[in-house]
Amino acid sequence: MLVGCLMALSMAAQPRLRTPVYYIGAHGGATASTVAFRPSQDGMTPITNACVLGGNGGLVFRYEGHKYCAFQMELNYEHRGWKQDGTSHNLHYLEIPLLMHLNFGSETCKWFFNLGPQIGYCIKDESNAIDHPFDWGAAAGTGLYFKTKKAGVYQLEIRYDFSFGAVYGTSLTDKYEMANPMDLSINLGWLMPIKKH
Repeated sequence: MLVGCLMALSMAAQPRLRTPVYYIGAHGGATASTVAFRPSQDGMTPITNACVLGGNGGLVFRYEGHKYCAFQMELNYEHRGWKQDGTSHNLHYLEIPLLMHLNFGSETCKWFFNLGPQIGYCIKDESNAIDHPFDWGAAAGTGLYFKTKKAGVYQLEIRYDFSFGAVYGTSLTDKYEMANPMDLSINLGWLMPIKKH
């Protein structure tokens, strides 16, 4: 709720473009993910986990109605998981991030930030390792994009995702009080304007 209010206030304070632009495109890249486990009982041995390397990709929709601020929605596939005692637990998610897109720079080259909530669902759990397929969390990214006259926008982004939802139960009677996925990704993207008012 707080993030949504801040996004709305920030967009309202920005100078509006004379001709708002809609973009549609795609992006993809590599992901390193793990799960942060914290045992709920004193003296219990924590899971020793390491990163799982995977890929991600998806569709991007962006509404650019202000000079420095835009709204971006995505539909993504992401390969997540963690390693435990040499065994990889591979999870495959569909995710929908809703992001505030801030950018600074010239018309052709800009530095940008993406920030906002996301929801997801595990569509495939290769080792039946998790209890809760639904996921929700926050995403934050930064990068550069280059705007061309005829070939659209090309962008490079580094993004960090942290899930507030846990893959295992985390109530007082469960083994873990924290079991939250997190990942770091690097993506290349391409967008084209599709409509102007």
